[in-house]
Amino acid sequence: MYNYHFAVASQSFFLNQEPIEEILRERTQYYRSYNKDIDFWFVLNPTFFSSSDHSVNYFHKNQAFAAIVSLDKQFIQWLKLRLVFVYIGSFESQSIFLPS
Repeated sequence: MYNYHFAVASQSFFLNQEPIEEILRERTQYYRSYNKDIDFWFVLNPTFFSSSDHSVNYFHKNQAFAAIVSLDKQFIQWLKLRLVFVYIGSFESQSIFLPS
């Protein structure tokens, strides 16, 4: 069983308001410098998340979402501290996560 952790926000927040590209690029470089496999994904319109499922009342129901999904819980917790306006959570899967 795989335990996935995620940070979700509106696509506009991730793509226009925060330097998420820079954060993920730096994380990728860090992983490569330690020969570590990439265990995080940036996903547009994640199918595992809907605002009603998680009782998130600060998202508008009609907006498009994006998520950063990782096997590393500490990375997601760090993102929450860094980005503030994201919702974090987790889910389990019997298979490796493949973004849709």
